Amino acid sequence: MDFASQNTKKSSLVHVFLVAFTGQGIVNPLLRLGKCVASKGMLVTFSAPERVGKEMRAVDENLIIDKPTPYGDGMIRFEFFEDGSSDYVDPSKINDFDLVMEMFEQAGRRSLTKILKKQDDEGRPVSCIVNNPFFPWVCEIAESLGIPNALLWIQSCACFSIYYHYNFNLVPFPSEFEPEKDVILPSMPVLKYYDLPTFLLHSSGFESVLKRIMLNQFNILSKPFCILVDSFQELEHEVVRHMSKICPIRTIGPLLFNDPKIISPIRGDCTKIEEDCIEWLDSRPTSSVVYISFGSVAVPDQEQAGEIAFGLLNSGISFLWVMKPPPAYSVFQPVVLPDGFLSKVGGRGKIVTWCPQEQVLSHPSVAFFLTHCGWNSSMEAISSGVPIMAYPQWGDQATNAKYLVDVFKMGIRLSRGENGSKIITREEIEKCLREATSDDSKVAEMKENAHKWKKQAEEAVAERGSSAINIQAFVDELKNIHAKKQEENA
Repeated sequence: MDFASQNTKKSSLVHVFLVAFTGQGIVNPLLRLGKCVASKGMLVTFSAPERVGKEMRAVDENLIIDKPTPYGDGMIRFEFFEDGSSDYVDPSKINDFDLVMEMFEQAGRRSLTKILKKQDDEGRPVSCIVNNPFFPWVCEIAESLGIPNALLWIQSCACFSIYYHYNFNLVPFPSEFEPEKDVILPSMPVLKYYDLPTFLLHSSGFESVLKRIMLNQFNILSKPFCILVDSFQELEHEVVRHMSKICPIRTIGPLLFNDPKIISPIRGDCTKIEEDCIEWLDSRPTSSVVYISFGSVAVPDQEQAGEIAFGLLNSGISFLWVMKPPPAYSVFQPVVLPDGFLSKVGGRGKIVTWCPQEQVLSHPSVAFFLTHCGWNSSMEAISSGVPIMAYPQWGDQATNAKYLVDVFKMGIRLSRGENGSKIITREEIEKCLREATSDDSKVAEMKENAHKWKKQAEEAVAERGSSAINIQAFVDELKNIHAKKQEENA
């Protein structure tokens, strides 16, 4: 398609503008949504802070461009906004997360408003803005510009319910006076204090900033016309049914399933992949490898990393371990492996700084996933049918671990979370690894449940599946919004 044809096509398409927060775990679901919507004949602009743009362009500068690129029946383009990074006078202040978020908002409001107004001038007026819960102020920008707004909730519906009930004081939660109080919510299992998102338990520091931002989204929950949830009806049936009576929720996940008919190199990687871990997995026997990854932000501390290493060493089990250094904005510190660890492990283990997780989890040699239980990783494990070993650290991970182990029954618990304060010993880790790779009936049941959820995830996104129906309803609503706007401007 030549440039003139592209211009003609994009000017006639419904334009959906996605705004992502910093971090691979937030970039991924927003871009997956963008691909899904674009494939149905819409123009999608993916936007995020400029620092994300720099990371993505470093991976592939030829694809991360502002010109619309064909994708399915629609198109995708990228446009990043100033995030305030250049305003730092003292580089050390980047560790003040509250200051970082304040600058994000101040610079983002100015830059994003300008970019959104520019879309009209360039012949592609925005019909809908979709934001994530870490940028709640995007809803206010949308309202000020008269542009309909939707929210992509990138955690589970269970977590949405927890935050909702906490924000509006609908049920008692742990407090300074009752720190270990159980929480009883409609259509959910009883939650111990260590099953709650850690944002709700901490009163200061890094997490308190994110808690305030997250709850701000709930304070303006009436602004989005719908709340898209990266989950599926069958996975969280009861809580989805309950919360749908309160809020305009639509489950549209798992978003990671790609249309096999669409061949496109567009990806949202913020890290360049150098290591070839797939070739190494090819050399391993079926169901023999434990895959280990703790996400793109949080990492275990040095002592815990050492215990994990020795547990792996002593277990004799093959493993693929992703050890990515934490990003500059993270409060977590990089760790090193014990002296001589790699030489002792030999060929049965591989350490990488990044890998294509979806591809790894679908590899036949992978038996179990030792995970922090972030929602993206949880959905990827569910969609791949891979049972998990739960090692939650912070945020929503403790709640996800509770569901994966006790509700979905597709995993075992390495740690109950407990705010990441407990060191899991090498003996506990070795025991858990041996249990996960054994042939006993408990492990067989977990694998059976994992495969069951995989099948239901595939059915949800297939034609006439629950998520497919909800996605189409969202697309149809966007088309109606676009048509109405065209009539008003005629």
